[in-house]
Amino acid sequence: MAFRYAFNTWAYSSFPVWVPSYSIEETIRRIADIGYDGIEIGCAAPHAWPAHLSAAHRRDLKSLMADLNLKPVSLLPAPGGGPGNNPASLLEAERRATIAHYKEVVDLAHDLGADRVLYIAGWRSFGTGYQQAWDWSLAALKEIAAHAREKGVGISIEPTSADSNLIDTPGQALLLREQAGSDSVKVMFDTYHALYRNEVSSDYVREMADHLDHVHFADTDRLPPGEGTVDWFGVLKALKEIDFNGYVTMEVGFSGRDFDPDRVARSALNYLKSLEKTLG
Repeated sequence: MAFRYAFNTWAYSSFPVWVPSYSIEETIRRIADIGYDGIEIGCAAPHAWPAHLSAAHRRDLKSLMADLNLKPVSLLPAPGGGPGNNPASLLEAERRATIAHYKEVVDLAHDLGADRVLYIAGWRSFGTGYQQAWDWSLAALKEIAAHAREKGVGISIEPTSADSNLIDTPGQALLLREQAGSDSVKVMFDTYHALYRNEVSSDYVREMADHLDHVHFADTDRLPPGEGTVDWFGVLKALKEIDFNGYVTMEVGFSGRDFDPDRVARSALNYLKSLEKTLG
């Protein structure tokens, strides 16, 4: 089984740092030219803030990806800042706005032909109890997942321990998925967050195996795989053992303006394809 590789667009957009920044069309062409099988689109300006993309623009983007044989794999919302987008916010207005935003992202995923939207469960503000924050996030997830199911789009819960304080571990993601009560809700993980917890990424693969449908690859400090400390052989081996059939998605090269997105995209793909040959 050969892995399929995708690249996340953050490195080519203006999120979370402002430069370098490229149009979504230019980004699609570059990722396809480097040799990726798929693309993960971050829903922030200038690429894919839903309100900025007309129906005609969405059709054009879908056609461009099809022409370049680049699969739109997944979409993810821009968390934090500005409007917030925290489903566990202490502000009811923000929670409602976040749910509405996720529904817009789901609609965009449907229009572009992407299979899933990533769910960032939010963060607990000072003074909010853990169970209360959990309950707010769970209620949001249920509503978002119901809308996504109608659109034929899956939801993947991501533990984000380096950035938040609610869903930090594989076990918490799995429990939230179970309580959501929908077979269209799955789980995923990012090796960057496993590193933050000083945990073994291949253990995440095995713990999440039955419900794992997506992964993010990033090495130390969002470097491309092979330039940090992650045991990539072990991670690929674990994914192969569980017959993972999703896309191995790079989420790298966006933590500062000093990254060259083309370089990190090439480096990640070349390294992992070379390493894959050693798995046997």
